[in-house]
Amino acid sequence: PQALTELEAARKSLPNDPRTFQLMGFIQRREGRWEESIENLGRSCALDPRNIETLQQIALSYGLLHRYDEERAVLRRALAIDPTNAVTRVALAAVEFHEKSDTLPLHQTIESIQATMPAALREVANDWLSCALAERDIAAARKALDAFGEAPLTDYAVHLNRSLMEGVIARMSGDAKMARLKFTAARAEQEKIVETQPDYGPALCALGLIDAALGRKNEALEEGRRAVALLPPQKDAVNGPLMRSYLALIAAWVGEKDLACQELTIAVRPPGTISYGQLKLLPFWDPLRNDPRFEQIVASLAPVSGAQSLKP
Repeated sequence: PQALTELEAARKSLPNDPRTFQLMGFIQRREGRWEESIENLGRSCALDPRNIETLQQIALSYGLLHRYDEERAVLRRALAIDPTNAVTRVALAAVEFHEKSDTLPLHQTIESIQATMPAALREVANDWLSCALAERDIAAARKALDAFGEAPLTDYAVHLNRSLMEGVIARMSGDAKMARLKFTAARAEQEKIVETQPDYGPALCALGLIDAALGRKNEALEEGRRAVALLPPQKDAVNGPLMRSYLALIAAWVGEKDLACQELTIAVRPPGTISYGQLKLLPFWDPLRNDPRFEQIVASLAPVSGAQSLKP
């Protein structure tokens, strides 16, 4: 693409500019050129070794590739530069959740941040909410949601508004009436976004999820399928697979288990945003629990050392 051509020219004229290599790495990641992307982000780090953001981005790539040992190693490098960085601390603890479905390190790290640097909680609110939901701790989930303020929960390119998450928490607590009120409010808000961005897959799949929560089955599936068609992995190697994972979730929420498992089988292949810990623990996937196909998908992501215990 034109951007990479221009960056290549910039690299030749400014061979020691870390930002050029960083941008090349970001573009190559979106194109699915993972090794080249990691290599260029590494070059950026070599030129600017104390840049925490670049190290965090390399770790993110390793996480998407499910190369968890390499992700840990890079995050430890970042932590050695700034041991107080809340985002790095939480990212390192979250590796145990994603790889092994172990929430304890994440829980303890967030508790430590709450006690010692509460102002940083907003920066790690996404992981705090994930941890609370994984532990089915409704009070903690509400506190985590408060840390967002009015900002949406961000799942890469997908933004899930506050009302949707309030609805999810209400449904977890057994308050179906409040859940419906929140999902209805979430839909009104998300519909406005889709009206201004009708061909933007991430906004559409968020609307699809809300419609699924409201039982609007046909609309939900149509929105999920359209999101997948609008943003295939060939266009965006990070967010393309994410669209498919949301279609799987939408299908699960409207009772289409065959479609959900079919889409999820594809969506879980690395590189991708879905982890073992998420599938194993997050309540979003509860409609598929005890379905043998779903359990097989979960088992396929389990760490090798724990694989034996998952067999019947």
